[in-house]
Amino acid sequence: MTAFTGSRRLRSLRDVGTGIAAVGVKELRGRMRGRRAFVVLTVHLLLVAGFAWMIEGLAERSVVFGGSFSASADIGRQMFAALLVLLTLIVLVLAPASTAGAISLEREKQTLDLLTTTPISSLAIILGKLLSALSWVFLLLLASIPVTALVFTFGGVGPDDMIKGYLVLVGTALAYGSIGLFVSALVKRTQAATVINLVTVLALTAGTTFLFVFWLVMASNSGVPVDQSRGNAGPLESLTQHPPEALLWLNPFVAQIDVICGTETGFGGSCSIVSGVTNAPGAVNQVGGPDQPFGVGRDTYWPRSLAAMAALSIVLVVLSVQLVSPTRRWRFRLPRPRRRPAGSDA
Repeated sequence: MTAFTGSRRLRSLRDVGTGIAAVGVKELRGRMRGRRAFVVLTVHLLLVAGFAWMIEGLAERSVVFGGSFSASADIGRQMFAALLVLLTLIVLVLAPASTAGAISLEREKQTLDLLTTTPISSLAIILGKLLSALSWVFLLLLASIPVTALVFTFGGVGPDDMIKGYLVLVGTALAYGSIGLFVSALVKRTQAATVINLVTVLALTAGTTFLFVFWLVMASNSGVPVDQSRGNAGPLESLTQHPPEALLWLNPFVAQIDVICGTETGFGGSCSIVSGVTNAPGAVNQVGGPDQPFGVGRDTYWPRSLAAMAALSIVLVVLSVQLVSPTRRWRFRLPRPRRRPAGSDA
């Protein structure tokens, strides 16, 4: 019985893998057909290379030449930070845009019902759509690695720093691609899905940053101590505490700042920002406590941010499967009142 169950699970996994490959190959053939893909890839490389060249020129003129080795390392760190920010911005634009029409286009073409009636499972359809759409983003990231690796010639950045930065980029692509796929499965029109994805990206990046800064300023300017003995603090009293770092877990720019902090030799600007977000030692206590410059908490924020993005991706993929699947959806029904038989007393 155990062997039969194991072979059945293995067969199910093989069917899901086959379905993902079938949907992915079909989508990739449509995306890579023609010259447009190669033109976009060439323009992307020219943009990244030109941006790196301009940052290198600006860094040479702004760095203080106290020593040749130190100046070269500073240039490498500035180039690395600028390239990470640029690649993060590109991923935030392309990842949800690539998946915005994954399901809604099938509805508009009236081919979604035909796709769900095939032997391919709903999970394979969703994962195939997601991976095929993000494969284009992953290809752009892969093509940018040689340009980013130029920072090694200046020093100040190690291969482990580059690996951390690209791990955050891959996690950002999966998370925001899953958001775009979920919105595409939720709404019926691709245009509406694109607008919702744009608003969601702005809310999770600029919106959360503004909310965090507002909360931090309110906490630093209020001299009212919070009574910790009371279990429930009011909404105004909660603003006197340091804002939770979980508010920015889905903001990839903050995670990249933590990666950049790992390249600094001392307590620089990026480490100060991360310490202010995490309220860790090394940052000024914004609620009125003393300054504790005893250390720099490096590589502590971006793993939590990456785990939050992975959890969000899993949840949204499961919800997208339920929205696409024609049967076995999760339905929450309210209990109906029992009907009294006719002739019974009220």
